[in-house]
Amino acid sequence: MFDLPVVTSHDRKEYTRFRKYLIKSGFYMLQESVYCKLALNSTMTDSIIENLKKNKPEKGLVQALKVTEKQFERMEYIVGEKQAEVLDTDERLVIL
Repeated sequence: MFDLPVVTSHDRKEYTRFRKYLIKSGFYMLQESVYCKLALNSTMTDSIIENLKKNKPEKGLVQALKVTEKQFERMEYIVGEKQAEVLDTDERLVIL
């Protein structure tokens, strides 16, 4: 989750760079400024967070929250519906 300033042109470049980093790293957008990525174990999760720290923007707020698959699947939709484009599979390898 992140909240980055976009006041100056440098801020906007940093925002764009960070967002592109997330997408290239396999994150997908859950909602605006909230991205998620599946990690198979806690070692992989720790590695993902370390890489986030290495690619963090200069200013703003970036937060990471670890949740299990069980916790994620129990998410309740108060308004809106689950996006159909999100993969709903338990297979280890998915080729797009």
